[in-house]
Amino acid sequence: MPPKPKYQRLLLKLSGEALMGDGAFGLDPATVERISMEIKTVHEMNIQVCLVIGGGNIFRGVSAAASSIERTSADYMGMLATVMNAIAVQSALERAGVHTRVQSAIPMSTVCEPYIRRRAVRHMEKGRVVIFAAGTGNPFFTTDTAAALRAVETSCDVLLKGTQVDGVYSADPKTTQDATRFETLSYQDVLTANLKVMDTTAIALARENKLPIVVFSIHHPGGLAQVTTGGGRFTTIE
Repeated sequence: MPPKPKYQRLLLKLSGEALMGDGAFGLDPATVERISMEIKTVHEMNIQVCLVIGGGNIFRGVSAAASSIERTSADYMGMLATVMNAIAVQSALERAGVHTRVQSAIPMSTVCEPYIRRRAVRHMEKGRVVIFAAGTGNPFFTTDTAAALRAVETSCDVLLKGTQVDGVYSADPKTTQDATRFETLSYQDVLTANLKVMDTTAIALARENKLPIVVFSIHHPGGLAQVTTGGGRFTTIE
């Protein structure tokens, strides 16, 4: 018998960079398709799935121009980039046969639904994947904070953060050979040591609502499905 999933409803947080593949910016179709198939595998385990995707892969391409733009406007540009990513992943998931809805915190009814908590929960109960776009809809808040907020609002059991490495390290393992990898951390450990897992607002929100965060590598094939059953390599923050 296959291992039983630990969670009934989860939110997966992806950075925009996770969709770039080997490119400097933009979307890599093969990477988007591979990640979508990983999501499909978890969805077929009868787990309710929602996502928040960053916009760094698109916004990085215009960041030089954005450096002269004031912060609020630049943040709105970043939110629009997350909508583009959400639509791309929605398209890949639906090609794979997974019914998907995009809900944006900034209303744009021509391309997606507005964010409505009850409707989002109902979609998941009906077996649809929901992608939350445009962050919180407010400048000065990251997509990490949006992920923690949406996970709490929709009563998710866990926030899974898919990153470039297989957990939380004391330093960047790509540049620091003797970086220590942690199996478990408390929310306070992350805040005190200033570990760059998620921004402090997201960690504080998760702590206040007892939302566990699991950090794993989105680039490890099958890693997402493994993590949902307690397998593979990851760091748990709770």
